[in-house]
Amino acid sequence: MAVGELDPVATWFLLTESQRRPALFLGTSSDRIGSPKGAQCYYLTLAKRLGPVPVAPYLSLNYSEWDSGFNLPFGAQVDLGRGVSLRPMYDGERTHLLALFARERASVTFIWAWLERAGIAVSAGF
Repeated sequence: MAVGELDPVATWFLLTESQRRPALFLGTSSDRIGSPKGAQCYYLTLAKRLGPVPVAPYLSLNYSEWDSGFNLPFGAQVDLGRGVSLRPMYDGERTHLLALFARERASVTFIWAWLERAGIAVSAGF
């Protein structure tokens, strides 16, 4: 999201993850980092933690308004413990690395966008 821009973000869990099946969810958010103001994306994502390993890869089918087409973002969340995790990701066009620090319903994320530019995101849930 650019400064001065407010975009809808929503996620609906269609299936929660179980020991045997991945999570499946549908959502929308602003399009990729660097997309023009107002460009949304719509996604269907599968995610599954790999047994006892603290890694949860994901794969999405993503419709990008910016591109007027589909792409396949993927990545993984690597839990380091105590609310700290890393998330290497490919957004369908470029690679990013995120470091997340979460406590209950709030988080701070440090972003290395395109493996070139630093950023920060703060979130709170309700």
